[in-house]
Amino acid sequence: MKECNQCGKCCTKYGGDGLSVSEAELELWETFRPDLYNYVQDGAIWKDPDSGEQMERCPWLRQVPNQDRYTCDIYLDRPDDCKFYPVTIDQMVEDECEMLEVQDLGNPKQAQKSLDKVMSEGRPPCS
Repeated sequence: MKECNQCGKCCTKYGGDGLSVSEAELELWETFRPDLYNYVQDGAIWKDPDSGEQMERCPWLRQVPNQDRYTCDIYLDRPDDCKFYPVTIDQMVEDECEMLEVQDLGNPKQAQKSLDKVMSEGRPPCS
C-alpha cells in the first residue's frame, strides 16, 4: 500500500453532505473553532453560512496550485469521518483510492491488515 498522495478523491466524494459529525465535535467547534461552527446548521456540517444551503464541497479543501493534490485547512480539527477514512479496502476500491497497489487487490485480506496498521493511530481502538 502506498502512502497517501493527497489526490483528494475522498474529500471531493464525501466532503459535501457525505459526512456525519458527533455532538462532541460540534461542542468542540462551537467553543474553540467558531469559524468551523459557522458552517453548521441543525447538526449538519458544511452549510453555507449565508444561504443555509448544503455546500457541494468542503469549504476547507484547497487544491494545490498547478497540481492534482489537495490540502485541508482544518486537518487537525477535521471531522472524525475524515480522520478515520479509509476504513475498508472495498471502500478504497470503490473510491478509486490511489493508495492501493496491484498486490493489494490480489490479496485483500493482507491489504486490510496493512490498512488497519496504517490507520491505527487515527482510529479509536476496537472494542
